Formats: sequence, structure tokens, C-alpha cells
Amino acid sequence: MSTEELILTVRELSKKDFPQLQILMDQVYHDIGGSWPEHTISALIDQFPQGQIMIEDQGQLVAVALTVQVDYERFSNPHTYDDLIDKRMTIAHDPKGDALYGLDVFIHPDYRGFRLGRRLYEARKDLCRNLNLRAILAGGRIVNYHKYADEMSPAKYIEQVDRKAIYDPILSFQLANDFQVKRLLRQYLPEDTRSQGYATLLEWSNILFEPDDHPISTNKRQVRIGAVQWQMREFHSAEAVLKQVEYFVDAVSDYKSDFVIFPEFFNAPLMGLANTHHQQEAIRYLASFTEHFRQQISQMAVSYNINIITGSMPLLDGNELFNVAYLCRRDGSVEEQYKLHITPHERRDWVIEGGHKLRSFETDAGTIGILICYDVEFPELGRLLADQDMEILFVPFWTDTKNAYLRVRHCAQARAIENECYVAICGSVGNLPEVQSLDVQYAQSAVFSPSDFSFPHDAVMAEATPNTEMILFSDLDLDRLKVVRSEGSVRNLKDRRGDLFSLTLHK
Repeated sequence: MSTEELILTVRELSKKDFPQLQILMDQVYHDIGGSWPEHTISALIDQFPQGQIMIEDQGQLVAVALTVQVDYERFSNPHTYDDLIDKRMTIAHDPKGDALYGLDVFIHPDYRGFRLGRRLYEARKDLCRNLNLRAILAGGRIVNYHKYADEMSPAKYIEQVDRKAIYDPILSFQLANDFQVKRLLRQYLPEDTRSQGYATLLEWSNILFEPDDHPISTNKRQVRIGAVQWQMREFHSAEAVLKQVEYFVDAVSDYKSDFVIFPEFFNAPLMGLANTHHQQEAIRYLASFTEHFRQQISQMAVSYNINIITGSMPLLDGNELFNVAYLCRRDGSVEEQYKLHITPHERRDWVIEGGHKLRSFETDAGTIGILICYDVEFPELGRLLADQDMEILFVPFWTDTKNAYLRVRHCAQARAIENECYVAICGSVGNLPEVQSLDVQYAQSAVFSPSDFSFPHDAVMAEATPNTEMILFSDLDLDRLKVVRSEGSVRNLKDRRGDLFSLTLHK
């Protein structure tokens, strides 16, 4: 049959379609009893019309998917076909069920080259998502098992089909449509001699499922972030810097943002007040303001109802100096992330030490990570955070030249792609000749995404004008990350070869 002759329509099955359905079921299931009686199909349509999906070609019924709602706990455990359909051919539909059960998918033999089964499965998945159900379950016959029953067990047969060493028209199709074998069912359909009575219990999990009883504090899935591309300017007091910080926090919160991020060493102009030309003394002078800044910015986070990534500031711990970023949550709690990899300049001129801990942070708007500037150039850190379910990575940075900036940018974009997450980078701009090491700045703040169909074609959600003080906003859909990680064109996290390599964070 030529595709030029097709005019396909997907719609709900109706009772008037039964005569055509009966002929098709008799043709496809001639070996296991043929068509269900009309009262069974009528009851399905009455009880759950949206679950009965068909495809017709110019009025001819050519493909059908029959579905019911069931209790997940009951039917994700061992059961038989008779548990679904009693002797009177009445199907156990549960309108309060939290899962779909795929009863049957059957295609007219003349239409088995057009992937109509895949189209019906996609419609089922859309229905599962739209109804906010936990999963789709199905009992899948293993119709070619009779050819191998003398040489291997059903479990071995399933393994071989999964490895594509054996082809099974039902199981191979189910696996290709992202279903997973949950267990082996015995005596599922005893009269099915081709399957020797066995079946697989298959499951497709709805990764967007939200329980109806979820608390009001459940994390937001639509998240807005604001990045402050900060102009380095001369300040005469810490309060003047904080006033400028509050201006930006206020502005970003007015746009109902969930996060605002500042650059690395955003308050470094205060080094100009140190009355010294010795860089090590100047950076330690700057560290004397850090506790005050942390307290004041935490208060802003609560007052303006926004989570603040403070950029980074020097922190003196005993006689050791560190570079630290703070997460000031809007509930008043504060977390810290030390810079782990120290640049040659920081180590040589400021004698800064690297931290020893890395972790992700739970917030009311997703799970986040923070890597300060140079740290994003080490892919192991992003991968470790991804293993902790990070969804947004914040990277406050400070670069002087364009080539330095591009190192941060390109590495940050790589982290977004390989870890299937969003990455926001935020830097400072302008010149400050009065302060040593701050005479030149270059930045173009940006937000990056994974590279797949659900995201911008260049995987850039938003980017600032280079070397201009401004606020950059970006809206992030965290559910898209769930979809790309499970069903994307490529699945970097899922497809990692754990049998070849592993990555461990030393405690």
C-alpha cells in the first residue's frame, strides 16, 4: 500500500465502530479466541471513552488501543488476565485508579509498515500525563517463546530479546517504546500456547506524575532566574555596595523571580579602601566584610522573597583564606559552597586555598548546585552534582579578558549538555584602575540548556549584552529536564557506561 493513498485519523472509538473492530480482532487474535463480545467493548466506551483510541483510514478502522484505569499497587504485582476480565467478559475498570493498563493494541496486517502502534502508544502516554497517572502497565505476551522453550527459560528469553539477540514482535516493540520489564507473569493467559502461558509485566513510568496529596511546599517546576551583570565601580563604604545589591535584589524580585545571582568577588572594589598596595593584605581586608554581607544579603532574601546566590566573597577561617559563595534562601536559611579549584593568580597573589566539600542544595524552586568560576572547567564536579539530582547550576565568575571568559562559557555550556541541566553564568564588567587586579573585566552573562528539541536551537536560553551592566532574566521549565533525561534524542545521564568507569566524591 502506498502512503500517498493514506488519510489517517486518530480518534476515540465509538460503539458504531464495533462491526469493524470485531472483524479486525478476529483476524489478529484468531489463535486466542478472537474478538471480545459487543457488550464488553460498549462497557469500555461507557466507562472510559478517552482510553479507547483508534486510527481509521478514510473510514476504515485499521488500528486500536484499548485501555482501562487500575490501581497501581494491585496490578504492578503478580496477576493474570482473568484478574482484568472475568468470565462474563467484564473488564475491571477503576475510575479512581492511579495507573493505566494497556489491554490490547492491534493493527490491521496491511498497515503494519506505518508504525501505527507507536502512534497509539504516544497517544496513551499523553493520556497518562494529562490524567496525572503514575504509570502505564501492560501484560505483554512473548509470542515467539515457543520456538525457544526447549533451550532456554522465559527469563533467559526475555534477556535475549532485550539484547536484540532474539526478535519478539510484542516484547521488542514494547521495549522500543520505553517500557521496562517489571516481572515475569506465570499462567497469565494459559491458552496462549505460543507464549507457553507466560507474559511480561511491563511498565512505563510517568515522570511528571504528581500525587494528589502533595503538600503546599512542593517545589516549583516553572522557575524564573535573574542574573546581575555587575558593573565594577568605585565604592567608599560597604553600605554603598549593599545599597547597590539591594537595588538589584528589589528589581529582580519585582519580576517575580525565584533566584538572583551575583558575580564572583562582586564587592572587590572595597579592596581600594584597604590603604595598602600589598594584594594579600587587601584581599584579607575584603574578607573582614564577608560576615556582614552574608547577614545583610540573607535578610534581603527574606524581605524580598527571593533566593540569592551571593556571587562569592573571601572568607578567613583561622589563618587560611577561602573563596566562598552563599545560598541565601528566602526562608532565612543559608548554605555555603567553597571554590574548590584555585587559579594560579588567586593562589600566587592572594594565597587562597581550595575547599574540600561539594554538594547540591534543595530549594523551593528545584535542586541546585554552585560552582565558582574555574570550578566549572572541571567536568567531574558537574557530574557529581548531577548524580545528586541537580537541575540548575549557578556559576558566578570573574574574568578579565575575552579568552578567559570563553573558557568559562564553553565549559558551562558543556556542563549543561552532558548533565542535562540548566546552567546560569554571571560575571562583572567595567574597569577599575584604582584597585590592583581589577583594572579590566569582560563578561557576557548567560543561561544555557540541554541541546534537544524542547530547548532553543543553540541551547542558549538567554544572554546579556557583553560588557554592559544589566539584569538578565530567564524562565526555566524543570519538567523539561525530566523528559529529556528519560526520552531525549540522547540521554547522557542514563547512557553512561557504569560498567566501564565510575566517579566518587571523597569524604
